[in-house]
Amino acid sequence: MNNIARANIDIWYNYMKDQSDEGLMNQLADNAVFHSPVVHSPQEGKAMVFAYLNAAEGAFANSGFQYVDEIIGSDGRKAMLEFTCKIDGIHINGIDIIHWDEAGKIVNFKVLIRPMKAMNKIWEKMAIMLEKNKG
Repeated sequence: MNNIARANIDIWYNYMKDQSDEGLMNQLADNAVFHSPVVHSPQEGKAMVFAYLNAAEGAFANSGFQYVDEIIGSDGRKAMLEFTCKIDGIHINGIDIIHWDEAGKIVNFKVLIRPMKAMNKIWEKMAIMLEKNKG
């Protein structure tokens, strides 16, 4: 495996373990973009991407969230990380597609979730967390 990819993924995994706001902010490029499974338009800029990923952290709390597989791009700057968890009795299966720049900063983060009832549950939980984090 590409050493660049391993380093970038390990930094992401460390954030997922520690869930440090500072750790997340340090990983994001200023021009980062987030693609949500439930919001049509891309969310652009470090502050917006932070808000969505931070809300996701809250939405997935106590869900048994875990990564179960990873696929690394040949250039070492992108990865697909498959995850699974359960919220309110609904099994959620998803993929985080992450792209890093040359400096190891996240520039693009896309989330895909299945099945539809899981996506609806995440939409519900994310809306609550985004509203809570506003105040």
